Amino acid sequence: MAHLRLLLSHSRRHPQPHRLLPLFHFSSDADSGSAPRRPPPPSIKPVSYVPKPRQEAPPEEPAAPPPAPEAARGPQSPLPRRPQQQMPPREWTRQDMRFVKDAAPVISPVSYPSKVAPLPEDLPAGGQAEGAPEEGLRGEGERIRMDAARPTRSIFGVPVEEEQVPYPTIIPVVKRPQKVAIDLVDAIRLLKASTNEKKRNFVETVEAHVTLGVDPRRGDQMVRGALTLPHGTGKTVRVAVFAEGPAADEARAAGADVVGGDELIEEIRKGGGKLSFDKCIATPMFMPRLSKVARILGPRGLMPNPKLGSVTNDVSGAVKAAKSGRVDFKIDKTAIVHVGLGKVNFSEESLRENIGAFVHALLLAKPVGLKKTSKYVGYVKKFTLSSTMGPGFPITIPSLSVAADHYNKVQAS
Repeated sequence: MAHLRLLLSHSRRHPQPHRLLPLFHFSSDADSGSAPRRPPPPSIKPVSYVPKPRQEAPPEEPAAPPPAPEAARGPQSPLPRRPQQQMPPREWTRQDMRFVKDAAPVISPVSYPSKVAPLPEDLPAGGQAEGAPEEGLRGEGERIRMDAARPTRSIFGVPVEEEQVPYPTIIPVVKRPQKVAIDLVDAIRLLKASTNEKKRNFVETVEAHVTLGVDPRRGDQMVRGALTLPHGTGKTVRVAVFAEGPAADEARAAGADVVGGDELIEEIRKGGGKLSFDKCIATPMFMPRLSKVARILGPRGLMPNPKLGSVTNDVSGAVKAAKSGRVDFKIDKTAIVHVGLGKVNFSEESLRENIGAFVHALLLAKPVGLKKTSKYVGYVKKFTLSSTMGPGFPITIPSLSVAADHYNKVQAS
């Protein structure tokens, strides 16, 4: 009752009817004529359904029950299910075979009868084989005629024969046999004999090409030097001297071809790269001034260098050494030294002494940073002697050592 009173008091304070009030019917509301009477809620009738019979698993060999009459079955009894017909197996499609692994049907191989062209003796009297279509033979004959006429074609009505290009074949690479190193004396004889076979319009130079076991990228393994050949180089050397005053007079007296100071530097700078000398000698006071022409003299190997003896106050001695056959050598990027050691018209003994002097200077220029090497082994890998336009002859290291020792004895005596 307390809850009912609370609900009524709440409905009086709030005129909006409560959502639960229509479910209740009070006698006081029927007596009062102020509120309209609401219709009673509809009556709910219970509905019952016939229970569904439970289906049991049929036995292994079920006996078909007799059909029940329609009157015996109720109006709401379930109808018997129809037996499902077993569908025939569906054939595999290409899409099914892509997603099913190891379940594809076995594909039986199919063989077709081979077609054999009839032989001439098999042809009947009419000229056509039995069962052979006339169109097939006609097309075969046309193909044979086209193959026969393929080498020739016509351009603007003129028949042109096509060149028959042979099928490309692989040509095996034939490696040249490596030359065996020989003695120095024998190499000089062969060198002079090869130059006599072919006459040249000039006297060839005897060149030495030495492969060294150094790394030219390292600064402590740079090989560079100079020497004066005992019998000269065989060619006239033009010497230029940068000096002034008494040094210039001394250079002219020693036989220098070009002598000058600042005027010679300006002539080189404005000459467009044309030079009238083969060697350069300068006094120490001219080295800062030569920076103006360093880009012209440097790439040609003409820039004076104190290590090579071309920057000195003894101008007369340097000019005489350059005139008598002074040779500068330097290693290139491939660790090879190229130098000229005379002419082919020199005697064999003169060439041998020049080569011995060069080998001696090459040993003196051996870098200190080169380790794990002996006097020759590991330093001089290959020594080849050749003429300007002739073949090369490799030289044995022991014969070079004998030539260098002979040059040392001659100089000591």
